[in-house]
Amino acid sequence: MKYEIAQDAFVLLADGTLFKGRAAGKPGTATGEICFNTAMTGYQETFTDPSYYGQILTMTNAHIGNYNVNEEETESNSIKISALVCKNFSLKGSRIKSYTNLDQYFKDAGITVISDVDTRALVRHIRNKGAMNAIVSTEIKDVETLKQMLSEVPSMQGLELSSKVSCTEPYFEGSPDSAKKVAVLDLGLKHNIVRCLTERGCYVQVFPMNTSYAEMKAWNPDGYMITNGPGDPETLEKPIQTVKDIVAANEKLFGICLGHQVLAIAGGLSTYKMVNGHRGINHPILNHITGKGEITSQNHGFVVDEKTLGNNPEIEVTHTHLNDGTIAGIRLKNKPVFSVQYHPEAFAGPHDSRYLFDQFVDTL
Repeated sequence: MKYEIAQDAFVLLADGTLFKGRAAGKPGTATGEICFNTAMTGYQETFTDPSYYGQILTMTNAHIGNYNVNEEETESNSIKISALVCKNFSLKGSRIKSYTNLDQYFKDAGITVISDVDTRALVRHIRNKGAMNAIVSTEIKDVETLKQMLSEVPSMQGLELSSKVSCTEPYFEGSPDSAKKVAVLDLGLKHNIVRCLTERGCYVQVFPMNTSYAEMKAWNPDGYMITNGPGDPETLEKPIQTVKDIVAANEKLFGICLGHQVLAIAGGLSTYKMVNGHRGINHPILNHITGKGEITSQNHGFVVDEKTLGNNPEIEVTHTHLNDGTIAGIRLKNKPVFSVQYHPEAFAGPHDSRYLFDQFVDTL
């Protein structure tokens, strides 16, 4: 059934390209880097992923909101995207477990939605021109005013955002009677990372992003996890030093996404901002150790620079993204330390890479 959204809305890109749509969610104006996700399902998990903090998200799937919202399908305590751009936004959905519709969910969170946008044209444009800042508004109609506001938005490159989404106090998950303990450094933690650890019999303590190795070591954990998160990894001076200290102490460490990038930087490598990041749940990866392919969930706009591998001969590439050949996983020779650029916890998404949690926990 055709739905009606009354108010006009605008999406203005930094290069001056303008897209028109209709308003949903909470009326307002929002800014951030615009990106797109190609997943066909899991929109609620995507919207609550802390790695999206500071970004305007475009969904390529034509229908968003058609199965409403479920309390069990969140990856953090709130919506983390700055705004949503989509084609068809369903004001009504159908699912037994749902407790509200997506429009109300966005209203309650104070997040603006722009629907009825030609997302094919928008995605093709930013795919060809590269990720850029954008502004969306349901209340400001003057394009020159929007341009002025957009000119003041900082670039994602050089932006530290983990502090906006990391926990402020340590907390515990799992059973205190568990035989294995894992210290998790929260750079923008997705809930399912912790679930994957507790399901494997681990007692977990989650620490704020600027926690030192000494502070985590005082708990006497068996291993360390460095999580995903938003922003430019090169800005994370304290987490980088913490990882350096963990590695120097020959501790067991597993890094995911931003944690993977931080590990690489701690090892002397560099990262760079991609023209367009990897965001979706169907990204093909080659595991160089097993020779097998994996379908993975990914969400990142920065990547480890392959040209800097020579800076540390102890770093070995273990996984490669098959679409563009970028580094998707590394490990340290002769140390129990490894990381991947993608999301083995994948919620929603494929479970091809869940073995990485088994591999980590088995070493503890």
